[in-house]
Amino acid sequence: MGRIRHWARCVVALTALAVGTGGMLAPVQVTAATAAKTSTAKSTQQAQKKKKKAPAKKKSRKPQTRKTARAAPAVLSYGQKQGLRATPDPLSLKSSVALVVDQDSGEVIFSKNPQAVLPIASITKLMTALVIIEAELPFDEVLTVTQDDIDVVKGTQSRLRVGTRLTRGEMMHLALMSSENRAAHALGRGYPGGLPAFIKAMNSKAQELGMNGTRYVDPTGLSSGNQSTARDLAVLVEAAYEYDLIRTLSTSPEHYVAVGPRELRYRNSNRLVLSPQWSIGLQKTGYIAEAAGCLVMQAELAGRKLIMVLLDSAGHYSRIADAERLRHWITGDANPATFASPVS
Repeated sequence: MGRIRHWARCVVALTALAVGTGGMLAPVQVTAATAAKTSTAKSTQQAQKKKKKAPAKKKSRKPQTRKTARAAPAVLSYGQKQGLRATPDPLSLKSSVALVVDQDSGEVIFSKNPQAVLPIASITKLMTALVIIEAELPFDEVLTVTQDDIDVVKGTQSRLRVGTRLTRGEMMHLALMSSENRAAHALGRGYPGGLPAFIKAMNSKAQELGMNGTRYVDPTGLSSGNQSTARDLAVLVEAAYEYDLIRTLSTSPEHYVAVGPRELRYRNSNRLVLSPQWSIGLQKTGYIAEAAGCLVMQAELAGRKLIMVLLDSAGHYSRIADAERLRHWITGDANPATFASPVS
């Protein structure tokens, strides 16, 4: 009976608790509401976390444009700076300076700015050869190209690598025919007393010949400090022409040299030596930006031995074209009525 009474009291108590909470058990209601609130809170927290973790939108970048390096301004030649290219002439030459002289009589046949002092580029190598020959140095002596012969002025390239060994005669051949700069520098460096003594000898020879508007600072012509006039260069051509070796080497169409296991082919820098319309006894070309195109020649035209000088020629081929214009005029191929007096 005692157990039944205890059970009954528990039922009454539970019933009263249910009635007091609206007929439902309060603990069950609390648990369900908490779960719902917890689930909602968790969802909110996860959404917030996702928002936090969501990668930020990338900002649209403007298309990048490549910055192109500005081209270095063109180097003006000395002739341009002096306004010489504005000088008119009856043949409409592209060269600022031109001179044609009869080698035998000294008569000036064509003249344009003959006294202008300008850089002469590789025309310099004619004086280099003249000094070497008159020093009576052995042409079979072997010279070696060294680091000192590398061009640090203009950065020009050469097929004569450091360590190349060639005779003095071969070096001169390449310098005169193909304007090989390392060969010319090696010639000057191999002079008794070295390069300073050689440059001094070059200037002494210029003074001896009466080339008063001329000076030399290196044996190659790469420096714009090597300067002269058309009249002085005509004198140099006449002096160099006296030596058969200079005539032969400067007009040689091509030459092969053995450099170790290799055989190198060199060609003349003046294509006119191959032309049947020309009879050239001596020639030398030259070019650096400050000098523009240069050309000196001894040639026989219309039965006359002539010395021709062209300096500061605009354009790579214009010196050759100017030489052809002069040839046509001298030989009468052109209509003489179209030209005024060519001597200025």
